Amino acid sequence: MSKVTLAKALNAGLRKAMDNDPKVLVMGEDVGKLGGVFRITDGLQKDFGEDRVIDSPLAESGIIGTAVGLAMRGYRPVCEIQFDGFVYPAYDQIVSQVAKLHFRTHGKVKMPMVIRIPYGGGIGAVEHHSESPEAQFAHTPGLKVVTCSNPVDGYFMIQQAIASDDPVIFLEPKRQYHADKAELDESATPLPLHASRVAKAGSEVTLIGYGPTVKTCLQAAEAAAGEGRSVEVIDLRTLSPLDLGPTFDSVRRTGRAVVVHEAHTNLGMGAEISARITEQCFYSLEAPVLRVGGFDTPYPPARIEEEYLPDLDRVLDAVDRSLAF
Repeated sequence: MSKVTLAKALNAGLRKAMDNDPKVLVMGEDVGKLGGVFRITDGLQKDFGEDRVIDSPLAESGIIGTAVGLAMRGYRPVCEIQFDGFVYPAYDQIVSQVAKLHFRTHGKVKMPMVIRIPYGGGIGAVEHHSESPEAQFAHTPGLKVVTCSNPVDGYFMIQQAIASDDPVIFLEPKRQYHADKAELDESATPLPLHASRVAKAGSEVTLIGYGPTVKTCLQAAEAAAGEGRSVEVIDLRTLSPLDLGPTFDSVRRTGRAVVVHEAHTNLGMGAEISARITEQCFYSLEAPVLRVGGFDTPYPPARIEEEYLPDLDRVLDAVDRSLAF
């Protein structure tokens, strides 16, 4: 076993998938010679050649449109959208073609493709580089949406997504790329792709996060423990389909739930999760389900992004408010 960052784990996962299946292709802006803006595809073009690691033109709609044709011919394209805010030129292709072709053809045409999107803030970037568009894709039938929060999940989940016959939106928390290391045992048995997990056990409040907010939730749980409070943390991992079984089990024990995400709170993933918790756990709840998210404004300039992002203090405040009921 070795300790790796999320960036290295994703690179290793892509390499393993390409080794295992010659039909796997990587394509996107600067993914080849440069190795990607975040170096996730570093070295892949050198080892697999320009026919399998393709530097595309600066045209997201063209990248996804080309991938649709490749998928229809039996390839498994892995497309990189360089930054979250650049996905919108490809949005029409994704929701009108990628998400619907399997249904439209009565199952005759499969779309085995992965669309990798670095998402979220916390890196001091300029406009259009720190978006959280997950709810828009999770709201679209025909798309699977997943997000890793740590190197081990990154390594296994990217391979599982590539092996899937369904189109997968693969969201990668960019501020976690080079932040933390974890021991990676490549021979371990991973969780299924569409399964959530208990990241930390607790008994008084359930904190639910995904992607970049899992680390914040774990820090909040640790800080709360210092004040004598026991907080359980759920890492959703999959946003469509949602696996809320572990969340329901947890909330039925704790009686309290707080959902945390970077995206705007209004009509975000937290709204759907809160509604489902209320439907399934109503008689167990001791307090309303609370949400902590980004404010309902465009993403702010880098100098004040820390005021916008859900941080330790805002999450702990929500925990305190939940316990006060």
